[in-house]
Amino acid sequence: MNVLTFDSNEKLNEAGANIITGLIQTNPRAVLGLATGGTPVGVYEQVVSDHKRGLVSFRGVTTFNLDEYVGLPIDHPESYHSYMNRHLFRHIDLPASQAHIPDGNAADPEAECRRYDELIADAGQIDLQLLGLGHNGHIGFNEPAHALIRGTHVVDLAEETRKANARFFDSIDEVPRQALTMGVGTILKAKTILLIVRGADKAEIVHRALTGPITTDCPASLLQTHPHLVVLLDQEAGRLMA
Repeated sequence: MNVLTFDSNEKLNEAGANIITGLIQTNPRAVLGLATGGTPVGVYEQVVSDHKRGLVSFRGVTTFNLDEYVGLPIDHPESYHSYMNRHLFRHIDLPASQAHIPDGNAADPEAECRRYDELIADAGQIDLQLLGLGHNGHIGFNEPAHALIRGTHVVDLAEETRKANARFFDSIDEVPRQALTMGVGTILKAKTILLIVRGADKAEIVHRALTGPITTDCPASLLQTHPHLVVLLDQEAGRLMA
């Protein structure tokens, strides 16, 4: 585990982008696992800047997003399809056919989960998986539970998660109650995992996830078992890690 703390968002964003672009520069056919939410926005902005300066091309890259809401129209501004287009895809040269996001409107969600797992398997091992961290320790939308599911699956979102995401909607009533999410087993198969966390409100869960007992009650604690975990924190999120 390599934990780095930064005294500015600019430095954190640059470090995160350097890891992503550096991988693609050495492996132009890299497979990336991508995340959404507020945490990676600045990193994506820096990646886009690197691309526009001619430092990196995504023409040979394949991407797989962690998750998508169930039942939210694909063109809804808070769907993760819209998010990825807004913050990354429309600004780089990644072919649309190589960017994969679960279909939250599939007629058969279970079949969609199987299809998504098959796509990931066909692409080979994910080279770099980008993650954020939920207040309750979730990664992707893998919520705390007595047991965790290995592959992509339908999940009922915890009320804590829905409340945290309500800031992106007009009200909590608009936040979907289910999502499709890549499973913890798939996440842990990635060659490298890049966990990025910001904010004082995440300090306790960062400490619990990275130093506490490994338990499905805190899904992120399973990251302690990964052989190549890189953690980027701002000073507020890392205040208990000294």
